[in-house]
Amino acid sequence: MWVRYPSVPTHLSAQAALGKKIFFDPSLSASGRMSCSSCHSPQHAYGPPNGLAVQQGGADLQQAGTRSVPSLRYLTSTPLFSRHFYTPASEDSEDEGPTGGFTRDGSVASLHQQAAVPLLHANEMANSDEKTVVAKVQHGAYAQDFAQVFGTSIFSRPDQAFEDIGLALEAFQTEDASFHPYTSKFDAVMSGHEKLTLQEIRGYALFNNPRKGNCAKCHTDTPGPSGRPAAFTDYSFAALGVPRNPEILANRDSGYFDLGLCGPFRIDLARETAYCGMFKTPTLRNVATRTVFFHNGRFHRLEDALHFYVERDTHPRKWYPMVAGVLNEFDDLPLRYRDNIDRTDAPLDRPFAGRPALNAAEIHDLSAFLKTLNDGYSATAGGARTSGQ
Repeated sequence: MWVRYPSVPTHLSAQAALGKKIFFDPSLSASGRMSCSSCHSPQHAYGPPNGLAVQQGGADLQQAGTRSVPSLRYLTSTPLFSRHFYTPASEDSEDEGPTGGFTRDGSVASLHQQAAVPLLHANEMANSDEKTVVAKVQHGAYAQDFAQVFGTSIFSRPDQAFEDIGLALEAFQTEDASFHPYTSKFDAVMSGHEKLTLQEIRGYALFNNPRKGNCAKCHTDTPGPSGRPAAFTDYSFAALGVPRNPEILANRDSGYFDLGLCGPFRIDLARETAYCGMFKTPTLRNVATRTVFFHNGRFHRLEDALHFYVERDTHPRKWYPMVAGVLNEFDDLPLRYRDNIDRTDAPLDRPFAGRPALNAAEIHDLSAFLKTLNDGYSATAGGARTSGQ
């Protein structure tokens, strides 16, 4: 199978180098102590540096978020959001439904627009407005660099300057190889420099088996256009019925629900109730390095997340609470939206008290395969992780 690994520049452009400074600058937050890298740690595959379900931000760093922090790796090939997506260059393709866009609800159209979101969000970097962010850059250590890249008069146009802050961050994420290193064991196998163990082979077979793990249905493991390495996501959306997470402060309000595509952050699809509860499928690259899983951070171990997938319907009492003697299944969605939850695709199609699609040994094998997607693999070091997860 031929794979074409994207070429990366030998050095960062002036715009990307500026974006790197912005990315690691805590002075751009209201607290003065939070940067982009605080939640998107390079040492943790640009994901959260801890096992918290959600991160703390705001002016006092005490404001709790409502969604878990995703990784910023492998985002550059994300397609634009579409309600009706068809696989490119496929004559027989079917409507895949909502697909693409940035953030967990696909509401942002580009990396530079996504980069702007945490700068203004009240429970993240918590700046009051765009002009406040621009003023901090204007009076900061790299103001001269910013003016050299975007023009000497840029600070007289704060709206444009704020957009340029996002563009610099986008350039950094696009050009810096650490955001898309393709250094996993799986990549070494695809390039012919390594082989999977027998356990990893068994796990890979389960990953692709449509009646077992069926992971590849959404986490595409085949090369993309022009031989681009597998993204391990098709960027689609699904309602999985992940249990409500009591660790999230907002969930103490019984009337609060994060509905993904139809709110509360995304408002343009609020009336399209068939989308309520749907969140974007993330890449599985580096999934085994994480300690926070799903949009609400409900699980903290990969094995627990896998058990949920295969036992959600067969053993629902393991995952959902009893309320007044009745099982409150799919408790993180209002009753009127629970028909949106995927119950047709394996392994989410098993009957109550039936046999799960995977047993404990098979979950162990699948987990072993997923670990081959961790970046930093070195065959010469006996397969040890050698850099930044």
